[in-house]
Amino acid sequence: MNRRAKITISTLLARKREGRRICMLTCYDYSTARLMEESQIDSLLVGDTYAEVCLGHPTTLPVTVEHLVTLAEAVRRGAPGAYLVGDMPFLSYQVTPEDAIRNAGMFMARGGCDCVKVEVDRRLVRTVEAMTTATIPVMAHLGLKPQSIQRLGGYKAQGKRADEALEIIEDARMMETAGAVALLLEAVPAEVARIITESTELPVIGCVSGPFTDGQVVVLHDMLGYGGGHPPRSVKQYAQLHDQLVGAFQSYAQDVGEGAFPSLEESITMEGQELETLQEELSRRRGSVHTPRPPRPRSPRGAAP
Repeated sequence: MNRRAKITISTLLARKREGRRICMLTCYDYSTARLMEESQIDSLLVGDTYAEVCLGHPTTLPVTVEHLVTLAEAVRRGAPGAYLVGDMPFLSYQVTPEDAIRNAGMFMARGGCDCVKVEVDRRLVRTVEAMTTATIPVMAHLGLKPQSIQRLGGYKAQGKRADEALEIIEDARMMETAGAVALLLEAVPAEVARIITESTELPVIGCVSGPFTDGQVVVLHDMLGYGGGHPPRSVKQYAQLHDQLVGAFQSYAQDVGEGAFPSLEESITMEGQELETLQEELSRRRGSVHTPRPPRPRSPRGAAP
């Protein structure tokens, strides 16, 4: 595979100016990242959704900086050309700007990220300013913020009332002024997303926020029908891996249970002369030292012994 040119924030800004859409997916491992790199996915998000879809937690809150930075390292190795975004987890940036800079630095220096994503509103403007001053590119996540679902009372759309929508629009403007390099809008009405997208020079990525943003991001497990997490009702599934994987696992279990796998053709075997030498040596030793006989290969069920 020919290595593509590295996608940078300049690439994304050019895409917005040219009206070319940006595609982003979540990614949590090297092998999947390689496939996404081969598929020319523009941007990969090492999301805190890993806590739900891979670790089985009911929320994104338990995952740590150390955990996500390790994942980012793997994804970067698999997709050197993608614009890599590290998702800063719960309490890694909300307490002090100093914490935010220190933890974001791990994503950039160790994880190889091009940018970090933080769930923000106007109360974190100073934090975004401080991170920008420290030369850390920030993607500001507005709208539904999964790290705040206890306060919100669950996964609910944001900005459906005019006053709420106005607040999100103003917050987006504040984040641009504070130095954010991109915006992510989650679960906001398409009309609100359109207003923000058309009023900013920043690339705007939508997540369940309609067709008018500069790009889209979905959780990998949602678009593959893999299961886990909290898939939105409107997500489009491009594959149904749940049924395919369950079928494959059941077939494997049946083959092993019936002795159909592995067959001798799928096994390591000895050369005829070496096997004969081994058998002669075992026969010679059998008289003085007890040596267990090598196990006989099992025949598949229904085959002659």
